[in-house]
Amino acid sequence: MKKILTIVFISLLIISCGQDSAKSIDKVIEDGNLEALRAKRTEVVAEQQSVSDQLKQLDEAIAKLDSVKKLPLVTTIMAKDTLFNHYLELQGNVETKKNIVLYPEMGGILTRVYVKEGQKVSKGQLLARIDDGGLSQQLSQAEVQALLAQTTFDRQKRLWEQKIGSEIQYLQAKTTFEAQQNAVNQIKRQLAKTTVNAPFAGVIDDIMTEQGSVVSPGQNQIIRIVNLDDMYIETEVPERYIPSVTVGKNVEVYFPVLGKTITTKIRQVGNYINPNNRSFMIEVAIPSNGGTVKPNLTAKVKINDYTNEKAILIPQSILSENAQGDQYTYVTSAKNSQNIAEAKRVIVQTGKTQGDLIEILDGINNGDAVISEGARSVKDGQKVKILN
Repeated sequence: MKKILTIVFISLLIISCGQDSAKSIDKVIEDGNLEALRAKRTEVVAEQQSVSDQLKQLDEAIAKLDSVKKLPLVTTIMAKDTLFNHYLELQGNVETKKNIVLYPEMGGILTRVYVKEGQKVSKGQLLARIDDGGLSQQLSQAEVQALLAQTTFDRQKRLWEQKIGSEIQYLQAKTTFEAQQNAVNQIKRQLAKTTVNAPFAGVIDDIMTEQGSVVSPGQNQIIRIVNLDDMYIETEVPERYIPSVTVGKNVEVYFPVLGKTITTKIRQVGNYINPNNRSFMIEVAIPSNGGTVKPNLTAKVKINDYTNEKAILIPQSILSENAQGDQYTYVTSAKNSQNIAEAKRVIVQTGKTQGDLIEILDGINNGDAVISEGARSVKDGQKVKILN
């Protein structure tokens, strides 16, 4: 109350002096005396300086006695050790080594397709047949000739063993028999190219050429067969992560289309670094998940490349940087009964980031009160009022 009365009194005094001074100034101006005007101006300037000095003294006195003076308002967070898992986030596509398109090995008419789309097939199962162009008849004739050659050879061999007949007859019979056997085998190999068989067990995903169409070797796609039992995600990893991205590392895989997340591991790490983008390939094994996960599906991959069981984490937004490039923030001393404390600037060494949080390697200890809101409005050594 005394302070208020003092301020009011000073204000009235200044107003009163100002009114008297205004009257006196008007009189001097009215007289029009240059010397008097200059003298009066010097007098007013001196009075102004005197009032300014008095106000400054009053402000200092008030600041010393005022226990509720305005201080920067801040909030703090308590630094504490916590488990920190850092994740490398990448994007990849679902792949499978058992997803192939079958082409014909021989040209001709696709005479028969034995399967339907969606049908499960076993390894080696006959899927389609191409017109053999008379190879079956050639095989029958060759087999008959081979049988005759074998009979001739067997008889000539018995005679030769009994020392009957000449050696040249025996060798001719043997050569003829072997030649006929090779001819039969060659026709069989050619005839095998007229069939399309499943290279592995799977599901017929698409029949691309209709029965009755003419196909050419290596040109016309006939059937796509897929097996979802051995799928994986293939993605590229920057070379700087070679020490931390290894076989067996835990991985979180999120499928945006499905809205599902699965946990798995890295099953293979590539040994070749691509010179164009300085990266290497990894494979992450994934289950088919009931058939909902399909080849070429986009996935977001999070690899746990770093773990600190006693990490100190703070929001990145409360960090600042000085002219030397050092990062710093503010901690507070122990607060008094009125929640007033002193702000202290500390230089920090940072580590990895995850979202809005950053790891502090040095500068802040477990239990320190770190200024969060209001950190950018305080100065080193300044008194602050803590709201929380």
